[in-house]
Amino acid sequence: MVFQNIGCVLLPVRGVLAAVLWVGAISVSNAQPPSDLPEPDGKVILEVHGAISNTNADDVARYDRAMLQALPRTRIETSTSVTDGVHVFDGFLIRDLLEQVGASGSNVVATALNEYVIDFPITEFDDYDVILAYAMDGRRLRASDKGPLWIVYPRDDHPELQDIRYDYRWVWQVFRLDIL
Repeated sequence: MVFQNIGCVLLPVRGVLAAVLWVGAISVSNAQPPSDLPEPDGKVILEVHGAISNTNADDVARYDRAMLQALPRTRIETSTSVTDGVHVFDGFLIRDLLEQVGASGSNVVATALNEYVIDFPITEFDDYDVILAYAMDGRRLRASDKGPLWIVYPRDDHPELQDIRYDYRWVWQVFRLDIL
């Protein structure tokens, strides 16, 4: 019998093709699709789950602060129903985040650290420049003050957004989005 050396394993020549196919099958079945979404280096502050095509960990898109701040920055100057006066919010458009993760659902469910949960139609983020803010008035949002992320609507730019139904959607302490 003739043997062929493949790496460290000696196999009969007629069994080489079967072994190569078997090893190839293992490699293909464990292969992950390429992702343009890098792994977070710092503490994860946002996870996106559900109907998304671009992930970086077990079907989830995980983001640290630096990754979120790398998204195109958007600034909104607006009043809120829970603060006095007009404030300046810095963050990124939620629709940009949804595009980056390849969202394909019709609804977004936001979950806050205090377990507050609310459901949004995904079309709302195309209709309005809704952001996930990471700073207010130039100061980073912290969990003790509505952070690390706060959903902010351009309330003063659209009279219809000054309705209590939209006030419930200003979720602060956001840490998770589910695309359904």
